[in-house]
Amino acid sequence: MHFTSEKHLDGGVLEREFTLGDVPGILWTPAAAAAPVPLVLLGHPALGLRKMYPRLAARARHCAADGFAAATIELPGCGDRPGWPALDQARADLRRAMAAGEPVGEDVVDRLVLPLVDRAVPEWQAALDALLALPGIGGPVGYSGGVISVGVRLAVVEPRVAAAVLFAGSLVPRAVFEEARRVTIPLHVLLQWDDEGNDRQASLDLFDAFGSEEKSLHANMGGHTGVPEHAGEGAARFFARHLKRG
Repeated sequence: MHFTSEKHLDGGVLEREFTLGDVPGILWTPAAAAAPVPLVLLGHPALGLRKMYPRLAARARHCAADGFAAATIELPGCGDRPGWPALDQARADLRRAMAAGEPVGEDVVDRLVLPLVDRAVPEWQAALDALLALPGIGGPVGYSGGVISVGVRLAVVEPRVAAAVLFAGSLVPRAVFEEARRVTIPLHVLLQWDDEGNDRQASLDLFDAFGSEEKSLHANMGGHTGVPEHAGEGAARFFARHLKRG
């Protein structure tokens, strides 16, 4: 891990950009932490870190206020990373179907999501190796938001992730539904009830598939970008319960 920049944000938060191989990322830590702190991995949609930065930084500030470090990495084929023609074609096919008012076929969903999960999850694990080796970060680890299929895979294969907050979405391959049955960590799932881009029933079906004994679904009225502030407060309480030591 190579740090490329450093700055202090309001609220006593230290922000450091880094690269891990050819993968860029950002780490936020509470500047005044007296002991190693838990870590929250901040997932995000495949829109690029530059576009998502304001939302990610706001989430990171909330994490720091609760005594957590937060980190994110750029997804494959997104932002400043090299292009990925197969992923671009799948996105184009998705946009074409949605613009025509046609159902999005399983083939498109599989081509859009499964290769991304296969590449992104090992990169998240490599980032986790590097982050937990830093002084001041000691776990436990949570995962929050982003592409829900990435969160599902991480919850299955990464034992260091102790709890997850997932944002419900409906572009989920059937193979991921099967993986969801193997998830056992505590889950807090946020669902926008009127999300124009997601199939509500598919989101409910995925929640039902999760194998976790502790799982909660928090549905809020409103569209995709209308997540209310109290939803974030609920997620913060969830992580405080599952990531705080002692």
